Amino acid sequence: MKKNFLYTIAICAAVTIFFSCKKTLTEYNPGGYTAESVYSTPAGFETLVNAAYEYQRWWYGKEEGYSLSEMGTDIWTSGSGDVYPELNRYNNLQASSGAVTTEWQQLYAAVNLCNAGINHIADVGYPESQRVIREAELRFLRAFYYWHIVETWGGVHFTTQETQGIVTVANKTPVDTFYNQIFADLHWAEANLPVTTTDYGRVTKPAAKAFLSRMYLTRNMNREALDEANDVIKNYGFALQGNYADLWKMSNMKNKEVVYAVNYSANLSLNDLKDPILFPLGHGRGGNNGHLVFLMKYDDQPGMTRDILNGRPFVRYAPTRYLADLFNEDNDARFLGTFQTVWYSNSTSRPAGMNLGDTAIFVSKNNVPATTKPYRIYDRSKTYKADGSMADNAHYLTLLKFQDPTRPSSNEQQSARDVFVIRLAELYLNAAEASFKLGLMDSAVYYVNIIRARAAKPGKADAMKISATDINLDFILDERAREFAGEQIRWFDLKRTGKLIDRIKAYNPDAASNIQDYHVVRPIPQTQIDAVTNRDAFKQNDGYQ
Repeated sequence: MKKNFLYTIAICAAVTIFFSCKKTLTEYNPGGYTAESVYSTPAGFETLVNAAYEYQRWWYGKEEGYSLSEMGTDIWTSGSGDVYPELNRYNNLQASSGAVTTEWQQLYAAVNLCNAGINHIADVGYPESQRVIREAELRFLRAFYYWHIVETWGGVHFTTQETQGIVTVANKTPVDTFYNQIFADLHWAEANLPVTTTDYGRVTKPAAKAFLSRMYLTRNMNREALDEANDVIKNYGFALQGNYADLWKMSNMKNKEVVYAVNYSANLSLNDLKDPILFPLGHGRGGNNGHLVFLMKYDDQPGMTRDILNGRPFVRYAPTRYLADLFNEDNDARFLGTFQTVWYSNSTSRPAGMNLGDTAIFVSKNNVPATTKPYRIYDRSKTYKADGSMADNAHYLTLLKFQDPTRPSSNEQQSARDVFVIRLAELYLNAAEASFKLGLMDSAVYYVNIIRARAAKPGKADAMKISATDINLDFILDERAREFAGEQIRWFDLKRTGKLIDRIKAYNPDAASNIQDYHVVRPIPQTQIDAVTNRDAFKQNDGYQ
């Protein structure tokens, strides 16, 4: 669903965003449309549905979303360019955090739009077959957005009614209420969505089932999680890519492993860049920005200059030593499918003895003997201190999954790369975790070994196999780290399994001294607290000021 539609109609006309995070709200309605005109025709309502999808782009492929979903975990720490260290290291994480504020505002705006659509779709005049599909999409999206909200902030504001005008009263709602609605919406979506779609990016029945598997796992409903995962694995034609590294090729984004994706347009001008309402964050980065934030600073090294192939390094996030050590690179192809370790000289200015195309930088997770070669080495001892904390947070193994060599220039901040929200690999590992929790050890081993067989280097399949004695919850989390590093799921994985605090203290020394028990939820934005009139009832989450 490459979104080249006029989605601003739906946003400006349908609803006023959930109780304003400012004392006043400036309305924007460039076309002079009214809610009634949007709700009254299928053509108008299509813009609302499309806009409801658009809000996923505020989280997926955006720096703020990465900071809330991957950072502050056991596998990532701050690079030298990190602009949200409070989320990465938990040092003075408070209600003023810009990333927290942005995502709160946009997730609630998305829920509000879904509420409006669900509540008015009967009046649109759709043919019945079309109506149930569009309502199913909106119900999936509402569940999707509410999951991000309740897991990030806990039992905060909940409603299934759209906001009209400025509302200054909020409620604190039990987490169970959120999940009751999430499951109700997902079951409705599962029953009414089509099995496939020709409009790439729209949700389908198997995507709803896959997300249900994740939700069941989150709520420790393991039999249900296993059943939904198995259904997606067996019955909808998905297949693991034969080579892990092939997943990340720009020419292979629409592959059979992708169950659900947030898509971006190859026409970069369509990626919300100029829209005054959905233009993400106002900083010129309307497309996918994953290619920017995981890169080390390579263009300050001898023989190197910034280019399209190696990307524009924002130096935001660095792998912890623990993440690097999770891979046995002799057996596991995912190491080189995940990280860039070598940069080849591309500059006309080079050290003596270095030719164009020769190795200019080598990064290793191991200690590397000294060499007389002219290239620069960043090994274990240079990147990490003895306790595993960062010694050099500008030069480190670089995540290459999200690189985009199709960008038009070396300084281009947008990428057309789609974000894989759910891959088939997740269903196998969901099934493994659910099986383990149900005491089905042979079943857990079976699912994990399918993932590890795909990851094996040629001739290393036997070395990658595990047995029942290897399986425990920590092993499954390690396997999920090897498979999904950077894919905006890690914080949720650790929270779901009750391992967030323990694993940060054990494996992320840059954050270990700061993490507290209350960090399993994020602070409610101060702008939100200031905007409500019932502050005695709608209080800040415990532990935050």
